[in-house]
Amino acid sequence: MVHLRDLQKLEGVLAPSHLQEMEFARSLRQSKFNIKICQCSYDLLLQYLHRTESTLMLGIINERINFQVYSGQPNSASDDIESVTISGSFHETADHVNQKEIHWGLLEDSLEDRLQKTGGLLSDSEKGQGESKADSKKRSSEIGKQGSSVKKLKKDKAGNATAKVARQETSMALSTTPRVKPELAMPVMSTDVEESILEDLRNRVQLSSLAMPSVSFYTFVNTHNGLNSSSISHDGSLVAGGFSDSSIKVWDMAKIGHAGSCALQDENGRRNYTLLLGHSGPVYSATFSPPGDYVLSSSADTTIRLWSTKLNANLVCYKGHNHTVWDAQFSPSGHYFASCSHDRTARIWSMDRMHPLRMMAGHLSDVDCVQWHPNCNYIATGSSDKTVRLWDVQTGECVRIFVGHRSMVLSLAMSPDGRYMASGDEDGTIMMWDLSTARCITPLIGHNSCVWTLSYSGEGSLLASGSADCTVKLWDVSSSTKLTKAEEKNGNSNRLRPLRTFPTKSTPVHALRFSRRNLLFAAGAISKPAS
Repeated sequence: MVHLRDLQKLEGVLAPSHLQEMEFARSLRQSKFNIKICQCSYDLLLQYLHRTESTLMLGIINERINFQVYSGQPNSASDDIESVTISGSFHETADHVNQKEIHWGLLEDSLEDRLQKTGGLLSDSEKGQGESKADSKKRSSEIGKQGSSVKKLKKDKAGNATAKVARQETSMALSTTPRVKPELAMPVMSTDVEESILEDLRNRVQLSSLAMPSVSFYTFVNTHNGLNSSSISHDGSLVAGGFSDSSIKVWDMAKIGHAGSCALQDENGRRNYTLLLGHSGPVYSATFSPPGDYVLSSSADTTIRLWSTKLNANLVCYKGHNHTVWDAQFSPSGHYFASCSHDRTARIWSMDRMHPLRMMAGHLSDVDCVQWHPNCNYIATGSSDKTVRLWDVQTGECVRIFVGHRSMVLSLAMSPDGRYMASGDEDGTIMMWDLSTARCITPLIGHNSCVWTLSYSGEGSLLASGSADCTVKLWDVSSSTKLTKAEEKNGNSNRLRPLRTFPTKSTPVHALRFSRRNLLFAAGAISKPAS
């Protein structure tokens, strides 16, 4: 069962020539298996091989198997995500690559830095006053329904106590996080955008295992299986969908009237969305720039398009990939973006250049998803070859290879402090990685279908995951990083269970986003007509 999809691929091998043509078969013949085994079992195996003088078996083991021996008690292979993995011919390469130095810290002089230096983290009572003032001015962007639930959360005394502790831990973590210089020339942020972000950060709700976020779910109806992707702007005011008929549709929540009512037409028969036409193939991603003034879309027509949400028009068409472009994501600072494709490459672009600045090649199969590091110096890519890679944007060089998934990697998220990464795969497994060591800290087990989307909360204590199993799950990832250090000695990774599960009736979850104020937005298309 661990290698079911691999076996299905090999069913197509009917002649010796097929082995030469199929890249997967070639990599298998050159690869070793990583088998995790406890010290006791390993000693017994060596004793058996020496006693029986099994030179043939010993030769096969030396040629094809790489044992990872750990101290501690034996456990079931089915319970261990890393028990049996195909390491590929790049096993030695991966070890070598993972020795490279990376600077995972945050950017110098970031907005959060400035806020911390000026004492901008307000107390809960001050936050409440700030929120009530902001309510009258800004509630069209942060939907009214969530505003009331945020106020309830703030009035909750237990929530207040936990928030204070969480805030102290967060500020300590941020202050101890190393600072790095940007490798790319950073765009200048307008004063209005900067003020808006600072106001959101000042009013951010502190989340923890005892203080859950408010959640707003946007449901697409009557899409007839045509919705390929969806995205939500940073403040939740705009929702975009990419469709199989080559169209992109953008809904403005302020114009719809009330949250959750994304009807395609209003009472007068007018469209409630902006229709963006230009692609000539299915649209597989549509994502907003950090301020929400642009939409970036990628398509099966091999192009990436930049749209203005103010002009409702296509500004640029970027050409460079040779096949379907599965994903495109803006950098946290805007201006730069990354894309990934069926052509097994990822590319870095800037909005003002027609051609890519960098190309990242190395994956053995489709690159399905891409994610920027918070300091903009690295991008991560997840692939159908079951690996995740981290790339230096300045050199285009691969600096980390993460091996451990048993199926294609479909989603990625970076922790706000830049130290950890989460990746979700087709089988429903989420793995949390330490970027500095390239080791899996803990697998997160709970979903039973594809994990399509992941998002960290603003302070990094919670991870939200959305899946084709029609649920949103919340994980307390801050506790997992503390627990696993003690458990690593036993060779037994801690399996984290979800803190909370939010089921939908029959809506697979396409997109998740924590706003800067820590409201959780989710979106998906209902999979059957509502009764």
